[in-house]
Amino acid sequence: MNDQSTTRLSPAAYTFSQLFSSTRLAARLARLLTAVELHAWDCPRDVSERAELIVAEPAANAALHGHVRGRGFRLELAYRAQARSLRIEVTDARGERRPAAGVPGDGGESGRGLLLVEAFADRWGSVPYPPGGKTVWAELSGGPGARST
Repeated sequence: MNDQSTTRLSPAAYTFSQLFSSTRLAARLARLLTAVELHAWDCPRDVSERAELIVAEPAANAALHGHVRGRGFRLELAYRAQARSLRIEVTDARGERRPAAGVPGDGGESGRGLLLVEAFADRWGSVPYPPGGKTVWAELSGGPGARST
């Protein structure tokens, strides 16, 4: 878990990338590091609070459902301060099932998390990550007229 990098691209653009082991603890750590980075970047509170909730879901899914022995998941954040926009990407090693928000069947105890992503993100989706993984991404913006929690 020492493959961490934070980069300031310009006075108004920041990136963060971290590789995590596929464990529940690492999924929690991804959420906490998101909060720390966004605070350091002076990200608006409405964006950072939504980002923490959004990161929690694909990170947990990557640890629980996207796990391939010996491979972890990656969290990437890209924040543009002037535009007050944030892009979140979580990449795992299993691409055969792409996520979709929806209500689980009767009595289902899981499957609701992506409804949170859908509710809090301005846009979200998933794309294949060759050779066999997938990336779940979400975009958020803050400021006047932005979605709030």
